[in-house]
Amino acid sequence: MTMYDIIMKKRRGMELSDEEIAFFISGYVSGSIPDYQASALCMAICFQGMSDREIATLTDVMAKSGDMMDLSAFGNLSVDKHSTGGVGDKTSLIVCPIVASLGGKVAKMSGRGLGHTGGTIDKLESVPGLTTSLSDERFLSQAKDIGIVIAGQTKNLAPADKKLYALRDVTATVDSIPLITASIMSKKLAGGAKNLVLDVKTGSGAFMKSYDDALCLARCMVNIGKSCGRNTTAVLTDMDRPLGRAVGNTLEVIEAIEVLQGKRKDDLYEVCITLATEMIILLKNISRSEARTMAEESITDGSAFAKMKEWIAAQGGDIQYIEDTSKFPKASRVIPVISDKDGYISLMNTEAIGSVAVTLGAGRTKIGDEIDYSAGIIIEKKTGDYVKQGDTIAYLYTNYNTESESLTEAYISALCISDTPVAHSKLIYEIIR
Repeated sequence: MTMYDIIMKKRRGMELSDEEIAFFISGYVSGSIPDYQASALCMAICFQGMSDREIATLTDVMAKSGDMMDLSAFGNLSVDKHSTGGVGDKTSLIVCPIVASLGGKVAKMSGRGLGHTGGTIDKLESVPGLTTSLSDERFLSQAKDIGIVIAGQTKNLAPADKKLYALRDVTATVDSIPLITASIMSKKLAGGAKNLVLDVKTGSGAFMKSYDDALCLARCMVNIGKSCGRNTTAVLTDMDRPLGRAVGNTLEVIEAIEVLQGKRKDDLYEVCITLATEMIILLKNISRSEARTMAEESITDGSAFAKMKEWIAAQGGDIQYIEDTSKFPKASRVIPVISDKDGYISLMNTEAIGSVAVTLGAGRTKIGDEIDYSAGIIIEKKTGDYVKQGDTIAYLYTNYNTESESLTEAYISALCISDTPVAHSKLIYEIIR
């Protein structure tokens, strides 16, 4: 068996055997297979695709290339969620305490933000004192005792994915549903949860901008999850507008707190309740209406917010900031974005809005960049809203001395304002079980 033969076989559109896939992954991780051969196979996969069996094998082998978390002690109570990324997506901060307050064991490893999308780890670390670097022992004991733990990915969690993704990123082979599926699901399998809910975003701020592509990815991940012994559900959600009103780390934490305190019932609330409902269904095997009622009542009775405080404290965070969000550091500059005409916001280029947040200091353009936790955007008007000339449509928060006009122009250029009303896009497109 040689790598040359494997590349040629896939280039001709033939299925690779389990042994050939394992040979490729083990050889690439060990360094015996060079980058140029690995990139050639990835390109062949981009053009020829993979069968469900091939994707399942690739996912399983990548997951087993490093450490595997053992959550078997929790039985069917272990649960995880994953979002394919977006702008203003702080759902983990809300959904995980809801589910943990209802008996779930949410043991989750998350990443940092890069480009126009934010990262859960950065948002958590905006809470003074909170650590996301946890030993395996602490990770598991916190899941057992509190029911929720979110930590950064360990260096040896699915190392095959880390190495392969870095290669795909510079060889134009990221955009492949089989490779995306294996990348996401290998990390989720290595995370060890029995139950998994996937939030697959579609729209201008999503990685999968086409609805059809997002639907295909969602179905593929659900199929692979089930074939690998995990109870898996995908929720296809809208990212043609930022989720909620806040974009930026501290600002999003504050918004998440407000949802858990019952102060907000908007698009963010609805997506979070939907995701929590699907997680509860998997955990408790109950009807959707029963599960949704439980999720909503956990906010109403305060148990979800209490769980959030318990969780934050367990990871060293100062809960005074959770109890009184006015304590969070504020950006030195707050710049209003003023509408220059009357009309209806008919379109929001969500990726461009995320890029504005990066320009303000809230995100990174490359791994290792420092971020400003207080920077970001508060959105006052969204798609479908009517605005008058002179209305404030957003506030930009930054500590940079960048000229205000260039910042506001960048935000306004991400919007279309029309004379006629537009229909709100669907928030939840489809649930795939």
